[in-house]
Amino acid sequence: MPLLDIRNLTIELDTPHGRVKALDRVSLTINPAEIHGLVGESGSGRSLLARAILGIPGHNWTIKADRMLWDGHNLLEMSSKQRRNLMGSEISMIFQDPSGSLDPVICVGTQLVEAMPENKKLPFWRRTADKKKTAKKWLHKVGIKDTQKIMASYAWELSEGECQKVMIAMAIANQPRLLIADEPTNSMEMDTQAQIFRLLTKLNQLQSVSILLISHELETLSIWCDKLSVMYCGQIMESGPTADILAHPYHPYTKALLNNIPDHTGRIAHKSIMRTLPGSAPALQHLPIGCRLGPRCPRAEKKCVSRPNLSHKKNRYFACHFPYHEETCNEDTTASS
Repeated sequence: MPLLDIRNLTIELDTPHGRVKALDRVSLTINPAEIHGLVGESGSGRSLLARAILGIPGHNWTIKADRMLWDGHNLLEMSSKQRRNLMGSEISMIFQDPSGSLDPVICVGTQLVEAMPENKKLPFWRRTADKKKTAKKWLHKVGIKDTQKIMASYAWELSEGECQKVMIAMAIANQPRLLIADEPTNSMEMDTQAQIFRLLTKLNQLQSVSILLISHELETLSIWCDKLSVMYCGQIMESGPTADILAHPYHPYTKALLNNIPDHTGRIAHKSIMRTLPGSAPALQHLPIGCRLGPRCPRAEKKCVSRPNLSHKKNRYFACHFPYHEETCNEDTTASS
């Protein structure tokens, strides 16, 4: 049974320009002990999806879904208290804005200790000291050397990179069943990024923690993730095993992302312009009808003004009227709403 099963999730936002669909029939499945990558441009709705899973919607949100199950339990039928308890114990998130997510008037160490579970096997008078010791251990694991100084500091005294490391330590210290990591290595140097990804992978392998890894860097996700979901402008373009998507992308957007990965072999001339998909993502108040990639898609035709259904071939899903390799997948493709 999937740990998280979302089908046809739609989020509508009330704006001064009217109601808009920020997410349009998004489906996502995460299995136990799986690292699932969610890739897309800025503004594609990745963070909205993460907040919907956590149960922290905005005041102007309207959420609808055919089903939204956590370990077989319907998230949409849970009370606010049940969702908070779930977020504090079984689901953790590394937010994209670390300094804004930390309380500026409480020192970092106090916030970290408060977020950690108690070891009830110890006598109550030893639990606080044990939590402080464990907090320093996790801070050291995420690349902080002077743990005592960081714990005594406030968020506004730390750099963005240090705040990000504190947020990661806070999220993984609870050892959740699902960890949602929204751009977890922003503002970090390259060697620290690799250290963080190795730590997350170790959690996944040794403690069976499922991870939803959100990023705009397809090259990075392709290294660490078992499965990938490609998102554009609030719609899922393609989903499936990472190796299969990299070898044979069905959707034109996925193929464009792969074609635009920088070539590190040294063949590109100095200061040459990088390859990109023509055009830009539309604003929420000017979303195109049908497939939202249509105005930028190199394979778009008149039929694309109608939204393509999510098609299924073996363990691959894609939403496109004119997919690549269609001569090999048309016979086996079935449409589902």
